[in-house]
Amino acid sequence: MQDADLGEVYVEFVRNGTYVKCSAIHVATGVEVSAMGHAAEPRAVERVAIAKLKRALATRR
Repeated sequence: MQDADLGEVYVEFVRNGTYVKCSAIHVATGVEVSAMGHAAEPRAVERVAIAKLKRALATRR
């Protein structure tokens, strides 16, 4: 995945029953965050993970 603000980001989904875990890893720094949510809405969980990644990177700068 390529985000204009972040650069390159790896996104991984792991489904466990009715839940999905989305991990987002910033390639340049190696910072990793994850979010969990309902498996019916994986893109919503991805948006949460990307937002968490942006906040995590902002606190590092």
